Amino acid sequence: MVTRPVLEIFAADDFALRPVGEHESFGCLVLNGKPTPAEVGTAVMRIADRNGSEPEEEHGPFPTDPLGIFPHGLRTMPDLFATAGPRATDTTTTGTDFVEPGRCNGLGTWRDWLDVLDGTGCAHFGHDPSSTAERVGDTVRLTHDAHGTDGSPVTGLPAGQVRRRVADAQQDLQDFLGLAGARAEQHPPAHAAPVTAALARALDLASSP
Repeated sequence: MVTRPVLEIFAADDFALRPVGEHESFGCLVLNGKPTPAEVGTAVMRIADRNGSEPEEEHGPFPTDPLGIFPHGLRTMPDLFATAGPRATDTTTTGTDFVEPGRCNGLGTWRDWLDVLDGTGCAHFGHDPSSTAERVGDTVRLTHDAHGTDGSPVTGLPAGQVRRRVADAQQDLQDFLGLAGARAEQHPPAHAAPVTAALARALDLASSP
């Protein structure tokens, strides 16, 4: 089983505030320490665009300049979200994505795995499909679609292995945040600190588990 944090991305149109890569819409970008500078730009653009806020009073005065509009949602939205999360793929037998980004999954859902291991013992990862993870003794059982047919793929992993995978996913996100912070110093540098802090919140890395 391979677990990687991924972000759903759209094709970038007319975005000139920082270099971005060319990607097809509804593709996924792995978030770790390996993306190119353009891919980092694509990810930050996607997160900023997903959290763009309207000029409402609770979000503060809406900027009029492009450099101000770009990070406004990141800086003012209380709960940041982008369609993303850890993708868990069975690479040994079925090739099934037991957990993948869904419409209800955000960047911070990697912490849901900690709840499986140390909390309620169960987590749900969006819908269409309705993937679930449940701890049963020393095993974590993954179901591809709990609301699907009786033949929906199911697999089990030792809890210790899942804990290592969660730690790896957290480190991947930390590595990505380091890349994004370094790029923010260049594009645009005036907003580097608040944008990096906002990304840490979006990735749910602002506090330790």
